[in-house]
Amino acid sequence: MLFSNKMARELPHPNSPGRRVRIPARPCESLRLREIALSTSQAFLTELPTPGQASAGSSSRRLDVWMLAGIAIAIAATIAGVASTGVSPTYFFQPTGILIVIGGTLGVTFITTPRVALFHSLRRVGDLFLPARLNRQDLIEEIVSYVRLVRVRGLMAIEPVLDQTSNRYLAESLLLAMDVNQRGELESALTNKLRLSERQGEADAKVLEVAGGFAPTIGVLGTVVGLIDVLRQFSTVSSVAAGLGTAFVSTIYGLALANLVLLPAAHRIRARVAEAFEIQELIMEGTLCLFDRIHPSLVRQRLSCFVRDAESELPAGTQVHAAR
Repeated sequence: MLFSNKMARELPHPNSPGRRVRIPARPCESLRLREIALSTSQAFLTELPTPGQASAGSSSRRLDVWMLAGIAIAIAATIAGVASTGVSPTYFFQPTGILIVIGGTLGVTFITTPRVALFHSLRRVGDLFLPARLNRQDLIEEIVSYVRLVRVRGLMAIEPVLDQTSNRYLAESLLLAMDVNQRGELESALTNKLRLSERQGEADAKVLEVAGGFAPTIGVLGTVVGLIDVLRQFSTVSSVAAGLGTAFVSTIYGLALANLVLLPAAHRIRARVAEAFEIQELIMEGTLCLFDRIHPSLVRQRLSCFVRDAESELPAGTQVHAAR
């Protein structure tokens, strides 16, 4: 038995002073030591967050009220500006301009963007309204609890608790830590995943940025089409004046679509990618510390540099737990 060999005692031989006799441990001593080891392991496991606690306390999805407020302010300011001119809002509703600007921008997007990349970008736009919020301090404490467990029981001890992790990237990083043999291999694999995630986010933002660059130009194209229609009615001065105003509405459509929708969404995606990049760097640093079996206090201190001011970091109603 494993614990019997560790508890075996060596005593002097009664007939030969230079020799020693190895006496195996008694079954009761082996059983007592096994119970102590199991209780220690259970104590470390109880410190780890359960799946329910990890989902509720560390990561959640909430409606981005700040982004909705920005959209509401932009729409209200535009409507107020139009109303201040004294022109009827129906005057700015031109089906021809809408068709040219939206249809032309959509067509150009199909030409410049592969189908899969476009779907990924649209999915990321949908995630802007319901972003995943993560409490970084809770994530640090979760990583520190895994470090404690590994320092006592080894890397393979975290395999039973992988399904309890609050972050998918953290679970993948811990799994890689168990599979590799050298630190350089682990660091290279984590860095590749980190860079790939960043490039994918940049590609999704680039789709909207390209569409936002073409929208004003297509609006000008709609204006030119309107001017051509005006020249057909050049004999009547009143119709020419009305036609000129109608023609330039297409330019407004193109500028509004680019500067109020597409470009802000692209910048918002980049901001979310930058935030996710910092969190993944935190997880990468914690995984490397776990692989090196660094002391939990040093790990917590090293990861604390990724935590910003609580008021600007966390959504309203989320409490930051003090580091233990």
